[in-house]
Amino acid sequence: MDTATNSTADASNHEESSPLLTEDFSEDEKKASSVEKDAEASPKAPLSSKAPQAEYEDCGYGWTANGLPVGHGSVVGEPMERSLWNSSLFACIGRNDEFCSSDLEVCLLGSISPCLLYGSNVEWLGSARGTFASHCLQYAGLYLIGNSFFGWNCIAPWFSYPSRTAIRRKFNLEGSCEALHRSCGCCGGIVEDEVALEQCETTCDLATHVLCHPCALCQEGRELRRRLPHPVFTSRPGILYMVPPREQTMGRGA
Repeated sequence: MDTATNSTADASNHEESSPLLTEDFSEDEKKASSVEKDAEASPKAPLSSKAPQAEYEDCGYGWTANGLPVGHGSVVGEPMERSLWNSSLFACIGRNDEFCSSDLEVCLLGSISPCLLYGSNVEWLGSARGTFASHCLQYAGLYLIGNSFFGWNCIAPWFSYPSRTAIRRKFNLEGSCEALHRSCGCCGGIVEDEVALEQCETTCDLATHVLCHPCALCQEGRELRRRLPHPVFTSRPGILYMVPPREQTMGRGA
């Protein structure tokens, strides 16, 4: 036992007195001191006194339940900003842009045969084949009844005004009440209540179709042709052609 303890003590004393170990320790101390000097010499970044949440709030960001910053209007439940119609109600000829020829077509259909324009609008909005003929025939029957018994088209607008409401909801467009509130500041109490606002906007859609029926159909047609592709291109699924692989032969090794 005495010899074993003496041998371990001699080994430890040999390691402590080894010149290689002392050199390694001295190099490590030099590296540590140089790192500390560099850290002291480098300028420290100023710490912001505000919390990150406060900084994002100053920049116009909200916060989710997980503590992540998000932009305004992206949180569920917050009202999104309304979009404007691409053309006004009385811009029957349309705008001088790449859709000018389509605007002229819409203007001619709205003034000569509104039943064709209404059927086209419904087909464009629904993007389904077969809706054009059904809606066009129903509109044509109501159009003939109104002109025969009352002398003007007074029944068909009651049938066609839901398409305007559907377009306004689909593209989040500004309604008549919101336009009045934006321009002259009236209808403030209605705009703040969502249920009352939607009821008022639906009534305004009906009034627009009854009082300015051809202009309303033309405005809806111009809006749909600018925002949606033609139903022919969306109703037909893409056709995939599968080419079989060529005949392969296995060569024998030499």
